Amino acid sequence: MVSLMEVYIKKRILIIYTGGTIGMMKSDHGYTPEKDSFLEQLNNIQELKDEKMPLWDLVSLEPLLDSSSVSVDEWNKIGEIISNAYESYDGFVVLHGTDTMAYTASALSFMLENLSKPVVFTGSQIPLCEIRNDARDNLITSFLIASNENIHEVCLYFGGKLLRGNRAIKFSANDLIAFMSPNYPTLADVGIDIRYHRSALMKETDQPFSFQKLQRVPIGVLKVFPGIQFDLFEPIMMNALKGIVVETFGAGNIPQDGKELFPLIKRAFEHGTIVTVTSQCSHGSVILGAYEASNGLKEAGAVSGYDMTSEACVAKMYYLFSKGYDSELIKELMETNLRGELTL
Repeated sequence: MVSLMEVYIKKRILIIYTGGTIGMMKSDHGYTPEKDSFLEQLNNIQELKDEKMPLWDLVSLEPLLDSSSVSVDEWNKIGEIISNAYESYDGFVVLHGTDTMAYTASALSFMLENLSKPVVFTGSQIPLCEIRNDARDNLITSFLIASNENIHEVCLYFGGKLLRGNRAIKFSANDLIAFMSPNYPTLADVGIDIRYHRSALMKETDQPFSFQKLQRVPIGVLKVFPGIQFDLFEPIMMNALKGIVVETFGAGNIPQDGKELFPLIKRAFEHGTIVTVTSQCSHGSVILGAYEASNGLKEAGAVSGYDMTSEACVAKMYYLFSKGYDSELIKELMETNLRGELTL
């Protein structure tokens, strides 16, 4: 008689190292990312060899970059790595610099269609090579989160908080808690235990996974300020840009003497340009037409970003234009919740 035994199969995750502070080493020119020394440091972390930890492999982008240099090309490289390895791993951890991590996490949330596995972005404010650092905990916890089968989205773990990737913003250059999610609750809080908030998590889809590569579409961000002269921006709005994110005051307001923007938006849309309105306030939502100061934007054809971050707005525009949709459909989808990026 053969006894039946429960076989425990360890989860397997892929680590994608893009550069950033977490793996940097001191050099004559300041901190710089290094592939070989970082892998050696990972192999020296005994906790990563614990039986409770998933098995892991590491791939590195070439070249490794400070995140201020990350662009659409790197978003595509990361997405292609995940897409090509999707069936071979249970989850993914993307090690990334903090400066543009929220942009990349937002972009990947759209590019990875029908995602049913965890993709966890993390990094650190202090390099792993330093005696005192935040990299160690961010790494260990991200590995555990990436092996959790209840996560079906792109998220960002940093400083004890798991955030939805397209809801995160970097708000501190110095604090170890560097990111926040002003308009959506945390997906998990990490203390003695990892406390997942299941009601906040994306539901698993039964649709097949696919990957959408992004095109280098010309997109701009225009921040409204007192005394702004909108007519100065007419040449780029008419000819150069396909998408514009306008960061307005409050719930979508612009100065009353800035009415020259309205005909610009109308003509821009006739040229196929999409204008999306967000707020300079971290918390809250754009409500076009709630005030007279924003009603003209709505009538001119601008679309509301609601409570989306500017990072998510930019990433979403790249994604929708790359899908080849026409302007009317892009306007509609910018105001549609696709990946948990906005609250209607």
